[in-house]
Amino acid sequence: MARAEKAAAVAELAEEFRSSSAVVLTEYRGLSVKEMTELRRSLGGDASYTVVKNTLTKLAAKEAGVDGIEDYLEGPSAIAFVKGDPVAVAKGLRDFAKSHPALDVKGGLFDGSPVTPDEIKRLADLESREVLLARLAGALKASTQNAASLFAAPLSQTARVVDALRQKVEEGGDASAKESNDEG
Repeated sequence: MARAEKAAAVAELAEEFRSSSAVVLTEYRGLSVKEMTELRRSLGGDASYTVVKNTLTKLAAKEAGVDGIEDYLEGPSAIAFVKGDPVAVAKGLRDFAKSHPALDVKGGLFDGSPVTPDEIKRLADLESREVLLARLAGALKASTQNAASLFAAPLSQTARVVDALRQKVEEGGDASAKESNDEG
């Protein structure tokens, strides 16, 4: 690879690091080209999956200001640059690795902080962002409904008390009118 090509590859990798919300490093040794294509499809639009040269990746990470991945850059490496939901990518990698044990998750970065393979597995066990947001929305809706019920309860109790007093006054007024008529 010529010096200009290396510089271009480093610049491209550095830009990928800067524009990604998360990065997952894997070892792909033993996967066929067909399986790599299948893995790329399983990640969908949430990530791009690229085979990288460790030396160029270290230079690109340094250029992008990324720390903590040097330890993961041993042996054949490929990187999933996450642009979408990191949980979906972690799930995709986990599910693919179940059926293709040759894929080994080495570690990665999440919001600029290094993460271990175990942390990526825990991330894969989370619900997707959409499910978590739906649960949060449901909890907020329930909270507002409970608050509305609590605020409405004193008003309805007051209305019942006023109605009971009105009925009592009406009944009392009818009884006193009957007594005046009976005496007269």
